[in-house]
Amino acid sequence: MLSESERALARAVLIHGPISRSELTSRLGLSPPSLTRLVKPFLDRGLFVELDDRTDGSIGRPVRPLDVRPGLASFAGVKVAGESLYVVATDVRAGLLAYQEHALGRRDPDGVADEIAAAVRGLGVDQIAGVGVSLGGAVRDGRVEFAPFLDWTDVPFAQLVEDRLGIPVSLENDLVALAEAERWFGLGRGIPGFAVITIGAGVGYALVVNGQVVHSREAGVGLGGHIPLSTTGPVCHVGHRGCAEAMLASGSIAAQVSAALQRPLDYDDVLRLAAQGDPAATTVVDEAAAALGRFVALAVNLTLQPAVVLAGEGIGLFALAEDRVRAAIAADRDPRAEPVGLYVDESGFSAWARGAATIAIQDAVDRIRLDERAPVLLSADAGAIT
Repeated sequence: MLSESERALARAVLIHGPISRSELTSRLGLSPPSLTRLVKPFLDRGLFVELDDRTDGSIGRPVRPLDVRPGLASFAGVKVAGESLYVVATDVRAGLLAYQEHALGRRDPDGVADEIAAAVRGLGVDQIAGVGVSLGGAVRDGRVEFAPFLDWTDVPFAQLVEDRLGIPVSLENDLVALAEAERWFGLGRGIPGFAVITIGAGVGYALVVNGQVVHSREAGVGLGGHIPLSTTGPVCHVGHRGCAEAMLASGSIAAQVSAALQRPLDYDDVLRLAAQGDPAATTVVDEAAAALGRFVALAVNLTLQPAVVLAGEGIGLFALAEDRVRAAIAADRDPRAEPVGLYVDESGFSAWARGAATIAIQDAVDRIRLDERAPVLLSADAGAIT
């Protein structure tokens, strides 16, 4: 396995590459000779490549940036939702190669593992080095401690999927996985601290502090969904009035407008009607936007991390009512505080699956061996799916 210095180097080139050696020495606190010694085995094993000479704006000879080798490996990511599987194939930087959605036919662990294995095989991508699976619930060491929407308790789910595919499988809470993807490859890259707030079928919250995602069993409990945001809002399914779930979940928003207009509507219908100026839809959307702004302000005020990544399949609310969201943030934020950085991930369901793939990529980095001639990012059989 890699030493701590080797692991830091691998992550720096993967996340920030192409990157010059001078920038690497600064990031890693290494002398140029030490960096040269660390880099050599990565080049020898074909993990890194040196790119063509290019100038960096300084006086002196051109630099040859380091980068990961193109086509080094592929990964799969699977987000398990209540009724669907969202499945991606990615490159080594979680760049999207393929995306599919599948209805979830079974809900028992063996049945879901069978469907995940079939979906990953169906991607048609060769040399998959690892599979990441994410779901809502508490996850630890490859086991689902509990997943309420699936009614699972203490399930060794990573092993079930790994037995079917024959390649390494990583399991993580979906919010933690999404935060890891934003931190390594997404809108949070280079930001030392930020919150992730997701809106869609539910409301989620994750946190990055000092460049690290906060890993906690609490991430699977859904506490962010019950933060109070309005004293006059609707009631959520467990009886909280005006909480984040009641104000921001797509089903709640659709139900409010459906009741007002006396006809069934889905979330997209509501956003379309609000954009057209329908009074009932506009009222509900405006209240939801104000609640989202209050949620953002609470997150940055309480964590002292003045940046937020907004994501989730319901994020169209922000585009429709951005001014109202920002006004609510300003109303609950001291004017002497740092401006809040808002970063909006509009990729919807695929963002969740890319988060799962990122967990697999992170684990693959930790499996690298530089003292062997075998493929160093892959498992036995060079990542062939069985």
